[in-house]
Amino acid sequence: MDTFEQKLVALRHAFHTSPEIGFALDRTKARVADALRDLGLEVHEGAGVVGILRAGTGNRAIGLRADMDALPIQERGTHDHVSEIDGAMHACGHDGHMTMLLGAAETLAKDGGFDGTVVFLFQPNEEHGLGAQAMIAEGVLERFPVEEVYAIHNLPGAPVGQVSTRKGLICNSESLFEIRIMGQGGHASMPHVGVDALTVGSEMVLALQTVVARKMAPGSGAVLSVTEFLTDGQRNVLPGEAVLKGDARAQAPEDRIALEAHMRRLVEGIAAAHGVKAEMSFETEFIETINASGPVEAVYRAAEGAGLAVVKERPSMSFSEDFAHFAAAVPGCFLLMGNGEDGAHGQPLHSDTYDFNDALLTRGAAFWASLVRDRLKTERTDP
Repeated sequence: MDTFEQKLVALRHAFHTSPEIGFALDRTKARVADALRDLGLEVHEGAGVVGILRAGTGNRAIGLRADMDALPIQERGTHDHVSEIDGAMHACGHDGHMTMLLGAAETLAKDGGFDGTVVFLFQPNEEHGLGAQAMIAEGVLERFPVEEVYAIHNLPGAPVGQVSTRKGLICNSESLFEIRIMGQGGHASMPHVGVDALTVGSEMVLALQTVVARKMAPGSGAVLSVTEFLTDGQRNVLPGEAVLKGDARAQAPEDRIALEAHMRRLVEGIAAAHGVKAEMSFETEFIETINASGPVEAVYRAAEGAGLAVVKERPSMSFSEDFAHFAAAVPGCFLLMGNGEDGAHGQPLHSDTYDFNDALLTRGAAFWASLVRDRLKTERTDP
């Protein structure tokens, strides 16, 4: 292991042992900002951290994004760099995403090889779909305009360093819904006196399962899941109120809109049939992530240039990613990079025994440098 790789491994482990959640990333942001300043980059701090690296006289600019937040999970890993923060863990590999991007910043700051500006975007709160929106609302794309934007996410279960992506849809949207049912509670021995909210809610849960099966086109990829059922009932008390919570996923905006419309009709109809009041909220924080053709082709070239295996036009992912908001504002590409197939590296994302693969750090940094040099050549012809 050479000195550069050792440095990246140590940095990744430092991020991993001190995870932070959401927007409360003081230690993480300070570590990122200090690392960028040590490399001589111009640094700006707000909701996230932005590093600016310029070379040559070119006026083109591209953005590279890494996410910084961890998850509220108690780690059960057995490696020597487990989280030191109770109830918090980098279970999605954002510690590695930050480190790869910082490694690329060091490579490009020292060796150059490009003509233009690289905007390094380190964003908070990806897990709740709010971080990219917060940075965009602060005006990051107006203050530091870029022509294209890119992001990497590691992929457990795929060979180390294998790059895969596709044109068009790459990640689904996610919408969170909540249905509040207001009936009339009462004694468990006399259900006919009131309107049991639990029974009404149960009917809604079953009816909602028909939305995707009977209202959406086959192959739409839509998913609707009720994940929580809460009531104010007791052992001998029929609940007067019930709350259903869950999420809906879609591969196209029109399907997302249709899901909400079908759900509302079912909820209103069932509530009316039972003579109760029901309210439903449907909030979309993660929109669909759409990759642009030019950036995808650039990713293929850069990966091959960095000696990485490439899977082109991979199937889209069912999970959601708030990089979607950057890609909706600027042409971009979200790509997957294999994290390995064995042990902790092959465990699912968000697992309490998952760990980012250190073998990916130099590969990721080399890929980023290759991509920058492809997109910010002194003289080139766009594909």
